[in-house]
Amino acid sequence: RDATRSRRERTTPLHTTEERGHETRAHTMAEEKYTPKTVKDVDSHEFVRQYAKHLKGKLTPMENVDLIKTGCYKELSPYDPDWYFVRAASVARKIYLKQGIGIGKFRKIYGSTYRKGVRTEHFCKVSGGVIRHICQQLEKAGLVEKYAKKGGRVITSQGKRDLDLIAGRCSAPPAMIFT
Repeated sequence: RDATRSRRERTTPLHTTEERGHETRAHTMAEEKYTPKTVKDVDSHEFVRQYAKHLKGKLTPMENVDLIKTGCYKELSPYDPDWYFVRAASVARKIYLKQGIGIGKFRKIYGSTYRKGVRTEHFCKVSGGVIRHICQQLEKAGLVEKYAKKGGRVITSQGKRDLDLIAGRCSAPPAMIFT
């Protein structure tokens, strides 16, 4: 017993929690305020909105961005004037989460059903030209690069740092409550 007691005394810090008192509570509160977040930790909708604002100065959209339909199954172009940046932020987030993803997979991810009146609906892919242009703009900005091994795109270290910085500014998602 005496040997274990002396070992405990050696492993205890110089200042115990009783001696520090208020300093301990302040230290734990500071730890709770700032917790490093990644893209996986925050709400996707809020992150895409924040990152779209960030990308507005970095990317140059296509010339006819206000006239482009996003897919053959659409009748009109998007109503949101900043839809290009929202889509670019979403593409960057998807590349961050799954490395090596290509244009064909993005066409399938953003695709939707093609409603043909009274006839049966069918799945239709989205336009690849818009996705390709977004990926090229993200490459010019230095956020994404081509994946040499199996094709597709991967996020660069600068892009990962940029995405995590924006994720740190987003609020944490509400805690899940199971009843």
